[in-house]
Order: sequence, then C-alpha cells, then structure tokens
Amino acid sequence: MASRPTPDRGWFKSSRSANNAACVEVRFGGGAVDVRDTKDRSGPILTFDACAWASFVTGLKAESAS
Repeated sequence: MASRPTPDRGWFKSSRSANNAACVEVRFGGGAVDVRDTKDRSGPILTFDACAWASFVTGLKAESAS
C-alpha cells in the first residue's frame, strides 16, 4: 500500500480557482484524492477514490463544454 502524503505536503490550488473566497486545494496520493478549503487548511478534508475523482472531473469538463 502506498503511503499517504503528510498533512501539509503535496497540496496545490485548483487551476480553476479564482482569487476569491471559492478556492480549493487538491492532493493525490495512495490511490486517493483529497480536497480541502484553501481558507481553512486545518479544517475537514474530503477524500475520494481515484475512480470517483475521475468521474467528477469528467462531469465538470462536460458541463463546462455545454
């Protein structure tokens, strides 16, 4: 099993985040994708498996293309 990233490593801000209060950060590791609020880095983290994340991103791309 791959090790999970340490709490403050591997995070990056979404390239779609604007310079406003609606920013999220993402990190990949251990077959999972973590998402957190940029403004509350010590707050809750949502974790998705790689398949669920891929489906989410595909849906976003399809929605933005419409």
